[in-house]
Amino acid sequence: MRIGTFSPRLFGTGAGFVLSILGQAVSAETESRTETSTVLDSVTVTGSRETADGPVTGYRAARSASATRTDTPLKEIPQSVSVVPASVLQDLDAPRIERALDFAGGVARQNDFGGLTMFEYSVRGLTTSEFYKDGFSANRGHMNPQDASNVERVEVLKGPASSLYGRGDPGGTVNIVSKRPQRDAFVRLDLSAGRWDKYRSSLDVNTPLDDEGRMLYRMNLAVEDNDSFRDHRSGERQFFAPAFSWELSPDTRVLVQAEVVRNRQVFDRGVVAPNGELGSVSRSAFFGEPSDGTISNNNELLQVAVEHDLNDVWSLRLASHYKQGRLNGYATEASSLANDGVTLNRERRYRDFEWQDSITQAELHGRFDTGSIEHQLLIGTEYERYAKDERLLRSTPTYTLDIRNPVFGQPAPPFSTGRTGRSTDRHELVHARALNLQDQMRFTDRLFGVIGARYDHYEHRLDNEVSGARQKQAHEKVTPRIGALYQFTPEVGVFANASRSFKPNGGADASGQAFDPEEGVGYEAGFKFDLLDSRLGMTIAAFHLTKENVLTADPADSTYQIAAGEVRSKGFDLQLTGQLTDQLRIIGAYAYVDAEVTKDNTLVSGSRLLNVPRNSGSLMTVYEFFDHGLQGLEVGGAVNYVGDRLGQSGSEFELPAYTTVDLLARYRATPSVTLGVNLNNAFDRTYYERSYSNVWVMPGEPRNLNFSVSLSL
Repeated sequence: MRIGTFSPRLFGTGAGFVLSILGQAVSAETESRTETSTVLDSVTVTGSRETADGPVTGYRAARSASATRTDTPLKEIPQSVSVVPASVLQDLDAPRIERALDFAGGVARQNDFGGLTMFEYSVRGLTTSEFYKDGFSANRGHMNPQDASNVERVEVLKGPASSLYGRGDPGGTVNIVSKRPQRDAFVRLDLSAGRWDKYRSSLDVNTPLDDEGRMLYRMNLAVEDNDSFRDHRSGERQFFAPAFSWELSPDTRVLVQAEVVRNRQVFDRGVVAPNGELGSVSRSAFFGEPSDGTISNNNELLQVAVEHDLNDVWSLRLASHYKQGRLNGYATEASSLANDGVTLNRERRYRDFEWQDSITQAELHGRFDTGSIEHQLLIGTEYERYAKDERLLRSTPTYTLDIRNPVFGQPAPPFSTGRTGRSTDRHELVHARALNLQDQMRFTDRLFGVIGARYDHYEHRLDNEVSGARQKQAHEKVTPRIGALYQFTPEVGVFANASRSFKPNGGADASGQAFDPEEGVGYEAGFKFDLLDSRLGMTIAAFHLTKENVLTADPADSTYQIAAGEVRSKGFDLQLTGQLTDQLRIIGAYAYVDAEVTKDNTLVSGSRLLNVPRNSGSLMTVYEFFDHGLQGLEVGGAVNYVGDRLGQSGSEFELPAYTTVDLLARYRATPSVTLGVNLNNAFDRTYYERSYSNVWVMPGEPRNLNFSVSLSL
């Protein structure tokens, strides 16, 4: 077991031991009073409860490890942590985790790289692409979007997290908790089909490998074959994720997890907005070249973790994570609109990217007291080696398309080559070493605190084979954090924290010097509520974030950049989750975010940040019928509101606000068969999810109906 956590197995064993001792004592006392004795049947007492890496009952999680790297009750963590369990994705019949982030509060959609890789997102107004899987960085390179079939929960740690995870952005961090082997055997098969010939099947198999339950195996498999409401866009995907756990002894445990992804998809940047006006072209219009075919993105991942209890209060964790991938293929992409507003300039691109990323972690966990203060200590170290080879060919000159009457099949222009061309051929190598310390303190039964810091040493090398440039940079940074929570009553706690972040800037300035890294500072204060006899949980927090050394144009030569920009974000957000009654579960969020540029050499001070709505909110409820006539039926719905957003930096182009409504129903026909239906965008609202410019705008899906069946075999 992990230090500082509650083990159901140990609880059951301990309770049995206590009952055994009590039984012997009672037996001895009875024997001393009478010669007659009665032999009772043996009683086994077992207990179970939620763990930070295990399943969540309903929508409300009680524990998390994302904010502390230890299994800690959420109500004792002096920071906002939004936990969206797998049951939300299952109810929505969502194959990717992006839908989960709609219910985290203050998370907005950013560039999704044509739908092919891990997307960017913003938390509390500041954009990032940082994803973590089980505490490891998961998005180095161009990894595929995470498949929901192997996700136990999605957790969003609000505010700077560099004191735990190293380089990152100050808005927040997403940690994906993978499914792990369980003690009970089960098999679940999910099949779904929907509009535009969308087909998906997934299989979840869990089985003990021995009679004692010390060796467990779990496998998740998913297969997709999809078309889209977008013309000429299609794709197919295969996902395989085996996991194996082994309890070598009562003190030592091993966990091995792997993922293999094979993904082929048409690259799609979306629609265009001539003169900044949306709706002048159909939301299904495609402006690439169908003959380019699909781009392949193949990934492999392997994680191994060993935990060993040194004694009753100290434990050691050793873990390693390795992933690799290759993305390659052709795509034709919009570059600009001509002055006539109908002639679209396009360029053809060929990408061939390969990457490898290896991370090793060692952590020592322990508990001790100083006077009346209880401490839970974490001492950790990490080493990462990341390498990427990137080859990109771009056509010159561009070739055009009439957006009113697109004619495909034109001869493709040649790719540029040589040092005077627009091709890219570069090799990137990163070595990162870190040491982090954290102390979680319990001063009284009501007062909790956390203090921590991380030292990072970062080395980066970039070799450009086209220009011949060789760039090297190295940075050292210490990022601290501190927080406290006071439980006023069993229902209300108040908390506050302050923390810092850093993130290296790639590239160099006009003199060839590496940019200084971005640095962020975050402050947060709020309340945590435990209401309705613990049936409803809510967190409300106000925040203030700043980030400096943001890249901006060099005033002496606009073809270069300098690290001199600054941005600021402030506002408040909330999330609520609960099981209001035995029949009604709920999850929701709201955020007000005021994010703007405070210093830049080209953007006006006060400019809004790209794709960040000032107001956003979501609410989802599901009701389960218990009476005999409708027993086994669940009905629910989800509402998602996103306010207006800036659609292109340095312009007045905006994406309008929108509200979507999704409806769902499930019927448990037999104990092993459940039928489902999901009506997405029920009112067929035309909306736009995100954009990078007025020629890269991604529309949302029209109304569509999905049918599903789940079989417990």
